[in-house]
Amino acid sequence: MHVCLARSLMPWICALPALAWSACPPAGTSLADLDALKQAAFQLPADAARQSLALGLTDCLGDPDPHLRDELAFEALSAWLRAGALSADTVQALRRDLLRRLNGPDGEGYGRPFAALALSEVARFDRLKPLLEPDDRAELVSAAVGYLRGVTDRRGYEPRGGWRHGVAHGADLALQLGLNPAVTGDQLHALLGAVASQIAPPGEHFYIYGEPERLARPVYYIAARGHGDAEYWSRWLRAIVAPAPDADWPAALRSNAGLARRHNAQAFVQVLYVMVREGGDAALQQRLLPGLASALGILP
Repeated sequence: MHVCLARSLMPWICALPALAWSACPPAGTSLADLDALKQAAFQLPADAARQSLALGLTDCLGDPDPHLRDELAFEALSAWLRAGALSADTVQALRRDLLRRLNGPDGEGYGRPFAALALSEVARFDRLKPLLEPDDRAELVSAAVGYLRGVTDRRGYEPRGGWRHGVAHGADLALQLGLNPAVTGDQLHALLGAVASQIAPPGEHFYIYGEPERLARPVYYIAARGHGDAEYWSRWLRAIVAPAPDADWPAALRSNAGLARRHNAQAFVQVLYVMVREGGDAALQQRLLPGLASALGILP
């Protein structure tokens, strides 16, 4: 006779179907059920129910309720992936589903950023316990590059809707991929190009929600892997602090777009400078500090 292992913890889990759902909360659950799961630190002994619920929760990643989206759905997926509580088949199914969502429509503006954030956890899982074939990993890198380059909705936090934070979440995905030794040099170069596209993007948006720090992390760790020599990084950083499309910085500073570019580029370079200077990696300092000092000197 079948016995539900979760009955003593949360009896509702016993009724979960073994299929992914198309609603949030997933069919057969309620917000109270998911809150109870969170209170239990997402401990769910019934393995089949856990695998199925993980797949069902992806619909919640685009929900306008920040509690459902961020504190329940994302935190559950992150907790299970980090604990190794999801099977290889479930992780692969999550990857396929999240890639579809990353490239799909997003009316409320939450689904794609949180698909990117959840994919960063999938990428972390693959980094620590290699699962993906090279073609699958290349697809993930390509999707990360395309997503980050394509972010135009740069809203961070709103009191009612919570976080969107598309730039930061895309940077988190780039970070996990950049840390993976199986990601190739050409792929690292592509990831750096995607990060660069968001450091000081066109327009009048001033970053105020920690985006420079999040963008600096993948750059730091890709460089720490030994990617690029001092000249490579000097060229890369010069491009970051260029006043283009204006001819020079005095011209750029006569517009809000130019002021935003200076603000965002300066914040990024300063953060990266501190990370490298204080990180204690002598080889990394030798390759990056000259370019960083030069970049800070170029900025007005």
